[in-house]
Amino acid sequence: MTPEKLVELAKEAMAHAYVPYSGYKVGAALLCADGTVYQGCNIENAAYGPTNCAERTAFFKAVYDGHRAFTAIAVVGGKDGAVDGIFPPCGVCRQVMREFCGDDFMIYLGHAGGYQPLTLAELLPYSFSPSYMA
Repeated sequence: MTPEKLVELAKEAMAHAYVPYSGYKVGAALLCADGTVYQGCNIENAAYGPTNCAERTAFFKAVYDGHRAFTAIAVVGGKDGAVDGIFPPCGVCRQVMREFCGDDFMIYLGHAGGYQPLTLAELLPYSFSPSYMA
């Protein structure tokens, strides 16, 4: 799976977003170690707190299906579904990634001209990992 294809799958996932309040659609495509891909979209809620991000939607779907090893995720977003710049994962999503992924996990932040690659270590330095709970 190429980063470009993963970004395209994230763009496809944007179409499923439920965003009646902000209008900002976000899509994610999560690559499992076995090659399976899970797509996710953001799902807003009038109370805001119960809103779920695209990245967590993809992770939670994969974990539900028994996956625990992940290689990369692509994330794209924009107002009314038009990709218009990068949409980096929020802090909660970064921590969910850290729960399941190591420092070399790849995050591809899609934008109109391609994507920006980052490792989880670059996106979340000095992170709190499950190893601290041992």
